[in-house]
Amino acid sequence: MLNIVDKAQEDKVLPLFRLGFRPFFLLASLYAIVCVPVWLWLRSHGQLDLLAVPALWWHAHELLFGFAMAVVMGFVLTAVQNWTGVPGTKSLSLAGLVGLWLLPRVLFWIPAPLWLILLCESVFILACASAVGKRVIAMKRWRNLFFIPLFLAAMLVNALSYLSIPGQPLANIDLPFTSSTIWQGMIWWFVLLLSIMGARVIPFFTSKRLQTEQAKPIRWLEWAANTPLIALFIFSFTPSMNSDWINSAILLVGALFQTLRLCRWQGNKTLHEPLLWSLHLGYAFIPVSLLVFGLNLIPGYWPILLHLIAIGSLGGIILAMIARVTMGHTGRNIYQGPSMGWAFAALTCAALLRTFAVIMWPHWMIELLWLSAALWCFAFALFVYHFGPMLIKPRVDGHPG
Repeated sequence: MLNIVDKAQEDKVLPLFRLGFRPFFLLASLYAIVCVPVWLWLRSHGQLDLLAVPALWWHAHELLFGFAMAVVMGFVLTAVQNWTGVPGTKSLSLAGLVGLWLLPRVLFWIPAPLWLILLCESVFILACASAVGKRVIAMKRWRNLFFIPLFLAAMLVNALSYLSIPGQPLANIDLPFTSSTIWQGMIWWFVLLLSIMGARVIPFFTSKRLQTEQAKPIRWLEWAANTPLIALFIFSFTPSMNSDWINSAILLVGALFQTLRLCRWQGNKTLHEPLLWSLHLGYAFIPVSLLVFGLNLIPGYWPILLHLIAIGSLGGIILAMIARVTMGHTGRNIYQGPSMGWAFAALTCAALLRTFAVIMWPHWMIELLWLSAALWCFAFALFVYHFGPMLIKPRVDGHPG
């Protein structure tokens, strides 16, 4: 980074906008703390007139395309600089991307047309894809080009989600699937992304910290682990191809090969280091969830059980990654930072309460939902408390970034 960034010019940029991880990690974490309690309040008090979309639709959309997508974009906008050696998006360009992400979060709560909100979100995804793609193509780092079709697929799914809102001006197309199906498909999109990136970074981080040989990827195992996730994403939008036995087979095959791959990453040796065991634990929710779904152990509870992935895996890996990336990219010793063990444990408990506890004790559902939400908010509030100041200040080592 020192060779590709002019430090004199860097010092003129507000620290928050010097690299993509800074604003997006901070804003996503703050939004995570806000949007879950707001959803539970709406769930208890009913739809508000000032919210332009159904409350349940808003809840799912904002956790996926608001919170999680912001983290993904912050990560790739930062990582592409390391992948390519080309300076990353910063300053006014980065501030513009942040504004494009932030605007829809506000427009949902004022009398704004849905087409305008959708346009802002589409331009945001396209702009981020372009920022990544042009650097990858210019430097011929073809290995990282897979992000572009993934982002375009996400943009299409987002458009479909707006078309699925009943009674809205955009909903003039008879879709063969519902909003809940779209959210399910988008969760598989994120799981696929976690699977691809997790295989790159988790064994690398683990071996580097433990000073052991890194588990090298096995090509057939990588394909065997990821292909079922691709199939689950596609089948979410092709109801005519769905059947119970096909879905179960895909889920169980995915669970098997995801487990085999995870076992190779030496997670059992990381119990002394929260920034490592949290990654392995978050990732473990993927094969566990696939197994629960594939065996249909708790039939009829898919919408509830999807929170195993949404909270345990997506939320867990995000929290672990943003803590580690923030330490590394602000010039600190990664493993000498604030202790986040309680935050990672809280998020794990939140996932279990939101799924199995709610199913086992439905008469305590409201209390369990609020307890799960409190644990979720505690986890991300702890990140904001410890890492927020790092994100808005220059690197402690004086280097750019």
